[in-house]
Amino acid sequence: MTDLPPVSALALPAPVLVVEDEPLVCRRLERLLGQLGYPSDALLFAASLAEARRRAADESVALTLVDLGLPDGNGIDLIAELRAADPALAILVISAWSTEDAILAALRAGATGYVLKERDDLEVLLSLRSVLRGGAPIDPFVARRIIEEMRPAPAQPAPADAGETLSPREGQILRLVAEGLGNREIAEQLHLSRYTVECHIKHIYRKLAVSSRTRAIHTARSRGLLD
Repeated sequence: MTDLPPVSALALPAPVLVVEDEPLVCRRLERLLGQLGYPSDALLFAASLAEARRRAADESVALTLVDLGLPDGNGIDLIAELRAADPALAILVISAWSTEDAILAALRAGATGYVLKERDDLEVLLSLRSVLRGGAPIDPFVARRIIEEMRPAPAQPAPADAGETLSPREGQILRLVAEGLGNREIAEQLHLSRYTVECHIKHIYRKLAVSSRTRAIHTARSRGLLD
């Protein structure tokens, strides 16, 4: 049983913009929002970043549900744009992406909450209700990743050749990562293929014994490899 009492119509911000390219997921979210009291004409659907931007420009959206993996780009870019346009807008990420980089990037861009698509209907409904009540729901798995990220890394003595750990190209790419550039942006700036950039970043991770961009930046700074 996943039904929850509908939220009072007076408390339902509308319209809701659902940014999702999978038809089955769209139908699922439409059904769940309906259980909360939303009529179908209060829901707007967009299957791409471009369509979502058009919808947001045409309508004064009150709530947005955003997937991160979209056909024409990353939903994180849209989150940042929506947040800049309306600092009070509720933005809930509903995504299959569970990597530390994606989670933290979405929250830093301005997402109000983050729930994984794999959760059952009741869990997604509870997250939606929380957002509608002004909360900031975070999937338990996501919360654990954030807590792990906040914990200080164990102190490790830097090797004697720490300053020479990375090649000049790797150091250049790591500096751009520290500036917040994504792989595609780094590739364009350095006139490299995205695959080449990804290979360099994997080598950086291996040399610094880390598994994320955040850890790579922290470790490189602690070793004096970044200003």
